[in-house]
Amino acid sequence: MLLFFLLDVIDLTDAAGCRSFSWALFQRGIMTRIFSSPGGLPSERPPSSNRVRQPLRAVIAGNFEPMKKILFVILFFLSGCSMPVQENRSWTPFWNEDSTLMGFKDSEDRIRIAPRYAHFSTARTFEKILAVMEQKNGGFETSYLTKSGKVVGRGNVYMIDNGPDCESEGFIRFRDRTTGKAGLYDSQGNVAIPAEYDDLTNVRNGLVAALKGAEKKYWDGDDIRGCGHYSWAGGKEILVNTHDHILIDPFNLDPHLDFFSLRITDHPLEDPNQRTFLGVDGRYYSFLDYKKEFSSWLNDLIRNGLSRKALLDCSYGTIYFWKEPDGWTSERSPQFVERNFELIRGRLSDILREKADYFISMDGLNPFIFEGSEFAGYFNNCGEPKPWRYPVMSVVINRNREGHFRQDHFDFLRTEKGYKLISVSLGNEQ
Repeated sequence: MLLFFLLDVIDLTDAAGCRSFSWALFQRGIMTRIFSSPGGLPSERPPSSNRVRQPLRAVIAGNFEPMKKILFVILFFLSGCSMPVQENRSWTPFWNEDSTLMGFKDSEDRIRIAPRYAHFSTARTFEKILAVMEQKNGGFETSYLTKSGKVVGRGNVYMIDNGPDCESEGFIRFRDRTTGKAGLYDSQGNVAIPAEYDDLTNVRNGLVAALKGAEKKYWDGDDIRGCGHYSWAGGKEILVNTHDHILIDPFNLDPHLDFFSLRITDHPLEDPNQRTFLGVDGRYYSFLDYKKEFSSWLNDLIRNGLSRKALLDCSYGTIYFWKEPDGWTSERSPQFVERNFELIRGRLSDILREKADYFISMDGLNPFIFEGSEFAGYFNNCGEPKPWRYPVMSVVINRNREGHFRQDHFDFLRTEKGYKLISVSLGNEQ
């Protein structure tokens, strides 16, 4: 009876590949051995009403030792089938009773790590590897923690401004406190890139831009006051993957490059919106340039007349705008475009004038304006914008009329459906 119960469970299970496992057992003839007749020929699975017939008992008794091994394998897989699914789900932080220490629970509200860490990381959930801070010996120790409980990088947490690095594609940066060099951990806490570089970007499409041989220049001229703000001067940039294999040397890191658009060819691409680099393997690595792409798209949009329909088609569902004295407010795009179409078309058309005074800059989505689940995909797990994937291209038009200087701002968010006008700030109210 236990045997048939196990088979029923396997047939009904579809988590983490359990169904494919049971199908593989049947494909390899393992299951058919259990239901073979005394003569060794496969027979159909007996109906439930006849499961205790004497011939079947004889078969089971005759195959008891092989069956024990099979049952062990089945039980092993049944007990472990749900584990990979569970570990791939996010854990959520929770606080102890006096809100001084933080732990983590899984999606089923089970405590996976009891509260023991102080508030440190800005990560909203525990994905795979996380920067933590724990009180020890009267002080605080920072490190990285994996879901298996492995602790690495004690005192070697990579800091950005006043916060620790955020996991990106299952990797997180660290900085060796002895040498000051930067490296990369994978999700298991193993060193993916040794700490041999002055600095690294976060992982983007499995790629990392690395800096070597640079000199640190503090903004205050020295670091006596301990503010820690500095820039890098000189050095050489290269492009590596997460195995620390060099792909491009030298490499010119440009914030406008779309790493997710990488194309590798035997000959350079002739697309004017692409930036191409010669790789160390003799092939050509091409990336889309966001700024070139956007400039070309915007000029075509305006030159084609910028109709009301065209403006509405390239508008986000809700447009945010500045209005005195309320500050930032929002309105559904059909209503906003209907009220302001002529004004927007006139202001944007100014960029086609000879000697037009305007510029285009790139940034990420503002987390203090664009809040809620609607915009969650445009931010990482730490609530930081992702301009390397979803840039906001800002068109800033300077206007100087009779000594009065004003600026018009038009912000276009790059979405999966193209550039969308998402916020507007004009020299006069909308």
